[in-house]
Amino acid sequence: MRRFVILIFLFALAACGRGEMRPGATDITGVMPDLKFVMQRANDGAWVTQDSYRGKIALLYFGYTHCPDVCPATLSNLADVLKDLGARAGDVRVLFVSVDPARDDLAALKEYANAFAPQIDGLRGSDNEIAKLAQRYRVLYSVTKTDKGVEVMHSGSVFIFDRDGKAREVMTDTSHLKAISADISSLLTSK
Repeated sequence: MRRFVILIFLFALAACGRGEMRPGATDITGVMPDLKFVMQRANDGAWVTQDSYRGKIALLYFGYTHCPDVCPATLSNLADVLKDLGARAGDVRVLFVSVDPARDDLAALKEYANAFAPQIDGLRGSDNEIAKLAQRYRVLYSVTKTDKGVEVMHSGSVFIFDRDGKAREVMTDTSHLKAISADISSLLTSK
Protein backbone atom coordinates (compact mmCIF):
# COMPACT_ATOMS: atom_id res chain seq x y z
CA MET A 1 0.00 0.00 0.00
CA ARG A 2 2.83 2.42 0.85
CA ARG A 3 4.47 1.89 -2.51
CA PHE A 4 1.15 2.61 -4.20
CA VAL A 5 0.79 5.87 -2.24
CA ILE A 6 4.36 6.88 -3.13
CA LEU A 7 3.75 6.05 -6.81
CA ILE A 8 0.56 8.15 -6.88
CA PHE A 9 2.40 11.02 -5.17
CA LEU A 10 5.26 10.91 -7.68
CA PHE A 11 2.84 10.96 -10.60
CA ALA A 12 1.02 13.92 -9.04
CA LEU A 13 4.32 15.74 -8.49
CA ALA A 14 5.37 15.13 -12.07
CA ALA A 15 2.01 16.47 -13.26
CA CYS A 16 2.75 19.73 -11.44
CA GLY A 17 5.92 20.31 -13.45
CA ARG A 18 6.48 21.84 -16.84
CA GLY A 19 7.13 18.49 -18.43
CA GLU A 20 9.38 15.48 -18.45
CA MET A 21 12.92 16.25 -19.56
CA ARG A 22 14.01 12.62 -19.77
CA PRO A 23 12.74 9.46 -18.08
CA GLY A 24 12.59 10.16 -14.35
CA ALA A 25 13.21 13.94 -14.56
CA THR A 26 10.73 16.79 -14.62
CA ASP A 27 11.27 20.52 -15.14
CA ILE A 28 9.81 22.30 -12.09
CA THR A 29 11.06 25.79 -12.88
CA GLY A 30 8.58 28.28 -11.44
CA VAL A 31 6.39 25.53 -10.00
CA MET A 32 8.09 24.59 -6.72
CA PRO A 33 9.22 27.05 -4.04
CA ASP A 34 12.77 28.32 -3.67
CA LEU A 35 15.20 26.46 -1.44
CA LYS A 36 14.56 27.46 2.18
CA PHE A 37 15.57 25.66 5.37
CA VAL A 38 17.42 25.78 8.69
CA MET A 39 19.37 22.60 9.50
CA GLN A 40 22.51 21.48 11.30
CA ARG A 41 25.36 20.36 9.02
CA ALA A 42 27.03 17.14 10.12
CA ASN A 43 30.51 17.99 8.81
CA ASP A 44 31.09 20.88 11.22
CA GLY A 45 28.00 21.07 13.44
CA ALA A 46 27.13 24.53 12.07
CA TRP A 47 23.55 25.63 11.65
CA VAL A 48 23.06 26.41 7.97
CA THR A 49 20.34 27.89 5.78
CA GLN A 50 19.71 28.15 2.08
CA ASP A 51 21.98 31.21 2.08
CA SER A 52 24.91 28.99 3.11
CA TYR A 53 24.64 27.38 -0.33
CA ARG A 54 23.90 30.47 -2.40
CA GLY A 55 26.12 30.48 -5.50
CA LYS A 56 26.21 26.68 -5.65
CA ILE A 57 23.96 24.22 -7.44
CA ALA A 58 22.13 22.34 -4.66
CA LEU A 59 20.61 18.88 -4.90
CA LEU A 60 18.15 18.15 -2.10
CA TYR A 61 17.53 14.54 -1.08
CA PHE A 62 15.74 13.08 1.95
CA GLY A 63 16.88 9.74 3.40
CA TYR A 64 18.57 8.11 6.37
CA THR A 65 21.83 6.34 7.15
CA HIS A 66 20.29 2.96 7.96
CA CYS A 67 18.60 2.79 4.56
CA PRO A 68 19.39 -0.61 3.04
CA ASP A 69 19.05 0.19 -0.66
CA VAL A 70 17.58 3.39 -2.12
CA CYS A 71 19.72 5.93 -0.22
CA PRO A 72 23.09 4.31 -0.88
CA ALA A 73 22.21 3.74 -4.54
CA THR A 74 21.04 7.34 -4.98
CA LEU A 75 24.04 8.85 -3.20
CA SER A 76 26.40 6.58 -5.11
CA ASN A 77 24.87 7.75 -8.41
CA LEU A 78 25.14 11.39 -7.34
CA ALA A 79 28.76 10.83 -6.27
CA ASP A 80 29.45 9.46 -9.78
CA VAL A 81 27.85 12.57 -11.27
CA LEU A 82 30.10 14.73 -9.08
CA LYS A 83 33.15 12.80 -10.29
CA ASP A 84 32.02 13.32 -13.89
CA LEU A 85 31.81 17.08 -13.27
CA GLY A 86 35.48 17.15 -12.28
CA ALA A 87 36.66 20.52 -10.93
CA ARG A 88 33.15 21.97 -11.43
CA ALA A 89 31.88 19.67 -8.66
CA GLY A 90 33.20 22.23 -6.18
CA ASP A 91 30.23 24.42 -7.17
CA VAL A 92 27.71 21.67 -6.37
CA ARG A 93 26.39 20.44 -3.02
CA VAL A 94 24.18 17.46 -2.34
CA LEU A 95 22.06 18.21 0.74
CA PHE A 96 21.24 14.86 2.33
CA VAL A 97 18.51 15.53 4.89
CA SER A 98 18.00 12.77 7.44
CA VAL A 99 14.38 11.86 8.09
CA ASP A 100 15.55 9.72 11.05
CA PRO A 101 17.33 12.21 13.35
CA ALA A 102 16.81 10.03 16.42
CA ARG A 103 19.29 7.49 15.01
CA ASP A 104 21.25 9.76 12.66
CA ASP A 105 23.35 11.80 15.07
CA LEU A 106 25.91 14.23 13.65
CA ALA A 107 28.81 11.77 13.79
CA ALA A 108 26.90 8.99 12.00
CA LEU A 109 25.54 11.38 9.39
CA LYS A 110 28.99 12.89 8.74
CA GLU A 111 30.62 9.48 8.32
CA TYR A 112 27.82 8.29 6.02
CA ALA A 113 27.80 11.35 3.76
CA ASN A 114 31.59 11.55 3.56
CA ALA A 115 31.75 7.91 2.46
CA PHE A 116 30.21 8.97 -0.85
CA ALA A 117 31.75 12.36 -1.73
CA PRO A 118 33.06 15.49 0.00
CA GLN A 119 30.36 17.58 -1.74
CA ILE A 120 27.60 15.69 0.11
CA ASP A 121 26.51 17.49 3.26
CA GLY A 122 24.53 15.50 5.79
CA LEU A 123 21.88 17.72 7.37
CA ARG A 124 19.66 17.12 10.37
CA GLY A 125 17.11 19.05 12.33
CA SER A 126 14.29 18.58 14.76
CA ASP A 127 11.31 16.48 13.77
CA ASN A 128 9.38 19.71 13.13
CA GLU A 129 12.15 21.25 10.99
CA ILE A 130 12.37 18.12 8.86
CA ALA A 131 8.60 17.89 8.49
CA LYS A 132 8.40 21.56 7.48
CA LEU A 133 11.08 21.13 4.81
CA ALA A 134 9.55 17.90 3.51
CA GLN A 135 6.11 19.51 3.33
CA ARG A 136 7.56 22.48 1.42
CA TYR A 137 8.64 20.11 -1.39
CA ARG A 138 5.78 17.62 -1.02
CA VAL A 139 8.10 14.84 0.10
CA LEU A 140 6.50 11.91 1.89
CA TYR A 141 8.21 10.03 4.69
CA SER A 142 7.36 8.23 7.89
CA VAL A 143 9.34 6.87 10.82
CA THR A 144 7.47 4.23 12.80
CA LYS A 145 8.64 2.38 15.89
CA THR A 146 7.63 -1.27 15.74
CA ASP A 147 8.27 -4.27 17.97
CA LYS A 148 11.08 -5.17 15.53
CA GLY A 149 12.75 -1.73 15.68
CA VAL A 150 12.25 1.30 13.46
CA GLU A 151 10.58 1.23 10.06
CA VAL A 152 11.33 4.18 7.76
CA MET A 153 9.60 5.00 4.48
CA HIS A 154 10.59 7.91 2.27
CA SER A 155 10.19 9.06 -1.30
CA GLY A 156 13.26 8.94 -3.50
CA SER A 157 12.98 12.31 -5.24
CA VAL A 158 16.04 14.51 -5.75
CA PHE A 159 15.44 18.22 -6.29
CA ILE A 160 17.91 20.40 -8.18
CA PHE A 161 18.17 24.11 -7.35
CA ASP A 162 20.16 26.68 -9.30
CA ARG A 163 22.77 29.06 -7.86
CA ASP A 164 20.01 31.43 -6.69
CA GLY A 165 18.08 28.67 -4.89
CA LYS A 166 15.35 28.41 -7.54
CA ALA A 167 13.85 24.95 -8.02
CA ARG A 168 14.70 23.69 -11.51
CA GLU A 169 14.25 19.94 -11.69
CA VAL A 170 12.99 16.93 -9.75
CA MET A 171 14.35 13.47 -10.43
CA THR A 172 12.78 10.19 -9.46
CA ASP A 173 15.53 8.22 -11.19
CA THR A 174 19.24 8.95 -10.73
CA SER A 175 20.55 6.22 -13.02
CA HIS A 176 20.97 8.53 -16.04
CA LEU A 177 24.35 9.82 -14.89
CA LYS A 178 25.47 11.57 -18.08
CA ALA A 179 22.11 13.33 -18.46
CA ILE A 180 22.17 14.52 -14.84
CA SER A 181 25.73 15.72 -15.30
CA ALA A 182 24.67 17.60 -18.44
CA ASP A 183 21.75 19.24 -16.61
CA ILE A 184 23.99 20.36 -13.76
CA SER A 185 26.66 21.57 -16.21
CA SER A 186 24.03 23.66 -17.96
CA LEU A 187 23.03 25.26 -14.65
CA LEU A 188 26.67 25.86 -13.76
CA THR A 189 27.28 27.80 -16.97
CA SER A 190 24.03 29.83 -16.91
CA LYS A 191 23.97 33.17 -15.15
